[in-house]
Amino acid sequence: MTEIKSASDEELAQLAKGSSGGLSKEQPQPVPKPYMAFDAGEVQQESGLPGIKFDFNYGARVTVPQGEYRVKFIDRKSCLTVYDAAASGVLVTSSKKYFVDFRIEVYEKDKLILTHDLDLKGKKVLIKCPTGILGDILAWFPYAEEFRKKHQCELYCSLAEDLAELFKPAYSQINYLKPEERPEGLYASYYLGIFFPCDDRLHQPSDFRVRGLHKNAAMILGLDEGSEPQDVSIRLLPKDKTRKIKEPYVCIAAQSSSQAKYWNNGSGWLNVVKHLKAKGYRVLCIDRENVYGMNSRFNIIPYGAEDFTGKLPLSERIDLLYHADFFIGLSSGLSWVANGVGIPVVLISGFTLPFNEFATPYRVINYHVCNGCWNDSTVVFDHKDFEWCPRLKGTERQFECSRYITPEAVNKVIDKLMADHRLDPLAAKQPDTNKAAPADAEPIASAAINKTTTGKVKKVRICGDQTEKSQSLVEWIKQQGYYLHWHKQNMCNPNNYEGVKENIFTVKQKTEKGWIESHYISQNMLYLEGFEKVQ
Repeated sequence: MTEIKSASDEELAQLAKGSSGGLSKEQPQPVPKPYMAFDAGEVQQESGLPGIKFDFNYGARVTVPQGEYRVKFIDRKSCLTVYDAAASGVLVTSSKKYFVDFRIEVYEKDKLILTHDLDLKGKKVLIKCPTGILGDILAWFPYAEEFRKKHQCELYCSLAEDLAELFKPAYSQINYLKPEERPEGLYASYYLGIFFPCDDRLHQPSDFRVRGLHKNAAMILGLDEGSEPQDVSIRLLPKDKTRKIKEPYVCIAAQSSSQAKYWNNGSGWLNVVKHLKAKGYRVLCIDRENVYGMNSRFNIIPYGAEDFTGKLPLSERIDLLYHADFFIGLSSGLSWVANGVGIPVVLISGFTLPFNEFATPYRVINYHVCNGCWNDSTVVFDHKDFEWCPRLKGTERQFECSRYITPEAVNKVIDKLMADHRLDPLAAKQPDTNKAAPADAEPIASAAINKTTTGKVKKVRICGDQTEKSQSLVEWIKQQGYYLHWHKQNMCNPNNYEGVKENIFTVKQKTEKGWIESHYISQNMLYLEGFEKVQ
């Protein structure tokens, strides 16, 4: 949640100048790249009238030649004229830069000569994302896809290349551009972000603090439909589905970009890691940094967790999360990544309110103490202050919003999650006292233990891929104490969804007695444990 605000001229000059003193000269620091560059380019669309062009790049825009012209902008949804003034030899642009269902009208000597209603269908549209952040983009990007589907436009998204590679598999109908690129003939463009000062109503239609991080993008893109925008989560697909770690494991992330986001309970992570290990889990910390902080305050990864930190590609993080039973994190980027992968997320945060992030039934917050400052419309976040705590900084109550989130409360939520998803890694570790499978049965079966298991019942799906050895497999299953029930099902269902009556699974063969028909069937075997067969 970074501020969209370029450095001032004084700050840039100071950074470029550097400083010297003492016995050595400091190396000049690189000038930081701006969070967002608003570059609308030349007006693109020809009107068919001499000297008059229009488009909707960074607001509604119209150029008119010298003469007695008047330009009018109308918000068609609100049925309201938002601009109406004389123009001559100028570019006229709307003050509102977010999505508005505009109508453009141009008059010459009070005679209407041009009317154009915004229509994105089939048009080139750009959605521009800021760079240098993770969680915000993951929160916003699924609304770009909703926007594309709603308007049926030819959508381009400019964003960091590493994020584009993550999004392409699940969002293949979007065209991806580098941050500085833009397509020719662009009809409209919109800029996603959270804009400071918070009362900026030129780039965002409402206060992001009362909307939530992700829903601010929906508001900018006009996806509110007159009410609260719907929750839409990012979809992140693994690049390599191969499981690298055999044992059951949980991923955690304890680092963040501001101390207010941390879980500032001194014994919090320590006790949670102990709890997870007692449950039979390996605990992998997947933060980028194993030590992070500023000034006099630094944070290390939790004691007892395995150090999987490092500046690794996000695709590798996704592959690792894909096989994790669940994730525990803060109001930060990796929590959004885990949610996008589709695993349960325990989210610990006191400085934000639950509506600020994606919905999860495993949100941990303590309302008995100060909380929710990020979503307080009377408070402005200072992104330069690492120890920002707007109400209680410098007092003994600083960061009490997370200090009073106890490890017992988090462990209770973890237990609920494990019960809801029937997770019990200790049950999977119990030694098997039954006979081992015959050597020729092992390579023809792949057994996937379903994660919906309990300590008493184990659901196993076994697929035989070598029919000539299936008898050995069946015999081994019998030895494990299972009762076998065979079920034979026709492949063709006459009441299928598509209404197709022809049985495409029919095979015709010519024999000495004439033509005969045979049908493919699905032969399945159900294994029941602990049942007696009744004759």
